[in-house]
Amino acid sequence: MQIQGHYELQFEAVREAFAALFDDPQERGAGLCIQIGGETVVDLWAGTADKDGSEAWHSDTIVNLFSCTKTFTAVTALQLVAEGKLQLDAPVANYWPEFAAAGKEAITLRQLLCHQAGLPAIRQMLPTEALYDWQLMVDTLAAEAPWWTPGQGHGYEAITYGWLVGELLRRADGRGPGESIVARVARPLGLDFHVGLADEEFYRVAHIARSKGNMGDEAAQRLLQVMMREPEAMTTRAFANPPSILTSTNKPEWRRMQQPAANGHGNARSLAGFYSGLLDGSLLEADMLEQLTREHSIGPDKTLLTQTRFGLGCMLDQPQLPNATFGLGPRAFGHPGAGGSVGFADPEHDVAFGFVTNTLGPYVLMDPRAQKLVGILAGCL
Repeated sequence: MQIQGHYELQFEAVREAFAALFDDPQERGAGLCIQIGGETVVDLWAGTADKDGSEAWHSDTIVNLFSCTKTFTAVTALQLVAEGKLQLDAPVANYWPEFAAAGKEAITLRQLLCHQAGLPAIRQMLPTEALYDWQLMVDTLAAEAPWWTPGQGHGYEAITYGWLVGELLRRADGRGPGESIVARVARPLGLDFHVGLADEEFYRVAHIARSKGNMGDEAAQRLLQVMMREPEAMTTRAFANPPSILTSTNKPEWRRMQQPAANGHGNARSLAGFYSGLLDGSLLEADMLEQLTREHSIGPDKTLLTQTRFGLGCMLDQPQLPNATFGLGPRAFGHPGAGGSVGFADPEHDVAFGFVTNTLGPYVLMDPRAQKLVGILAGCL
C-alpha cells in the first residue's frame, strides 16, 4: 500500500502503524493528521475512495464525519452564547416558543448539549423522506414529550441533536445551521469542512461502506441486539426514526442537507485543525472552553447502553474504559463518529488529532484503529 503525505521522523512509528491498517484487506481508505502546538507533524492518507476501489484517496478527499460534527456545532452555539445571542441556562422556549409543548418549558440549551434533555428519539414512526424536511423534524421535536425527566440522567441524541441545537443556531444567527458553523468555525481557520455540501464538491467525497465479519465489542453487540429485537425501544427509535438515518450516508440529499449532528464532511486535517483552534484560543475564550470541556454528564447512557461522559457537545476521556478512552490522557476531549473517524485534543500534550476512514467499523464509541494509532503516538512523545 502506498502511503501518501508527510511526517516528521520522530513519528515514523505512527506512519508504520497507519500503513499496517491496510494489512486488513477490508480497509479501503483513510487519513490521519496530528498537530502539536499548532504544527503539523503527521499528515498521511492512503487507500481508495470510490465504491469500486479503483479511485485513489487523494490529498483533498473528504468523507462524512458523522458525529465528529457535534463538537463543531457546540462550539458555534458557545460562540453565540459569548455574544449574548443565546444563553446556556435560559429555557430553549425563550428562543423557540413552540418547544415548550409537552412538558419541555424548562429545558435549556445546556441540557441539549450534554444529552440530558430527554429527547434522543421520536416515538411516532416518520416516513423515510422526513429526514430531509427540516421544518417537519423541528416541529415534530417541538411537540415531542421527553423520554425521562430532563436533567435526571442522560441519553445520547444521536441525530436529534442536529435539529434541536441546529434550530437554535438558525434562530439566533439568522442563517442555516451549516452556514453558521462553516462561517464561524471552518472558514476562519481555513478548514476543509462542510455541513451542507455543494454539489460541485461531491466528486471528492469518499464512498462509505461497512466492514464485514467483525461483531465489535460488548457495547456494540448489546446495542445491535436491542435494535433487532425491540423496534419500539428508545434506542432503536434514536437510530432508526426516520428509518432512512442508517441508509442515507452516500446519497446526494444527505450530503446537501445541513444536519449538524451527523453530516459534516471533512478530512483528518480539518479535524486536527479544529482541535488546534480550540487549544490555541482561536475559536473560544477560556471561559467558554471551560464550559465545553467540563464534565456535565457521566454514567449509564440511556441511548447507547454503555457508560459515557460528556462536556457540552463533546465526549470526555474515560481512561479506565477500553471503549471510551481517546488514549492520550484524562483531560482529552473530542468526539468519535460512527464507524471509526475521530477528532480530539489533549491539552496536556498540546496535541490535536484527526483520523478519518470510509471503512465503517462496528464500535459504539472509540474504534480500535484510532486508539492503536494514538498508543503509538504516545510512545513517540
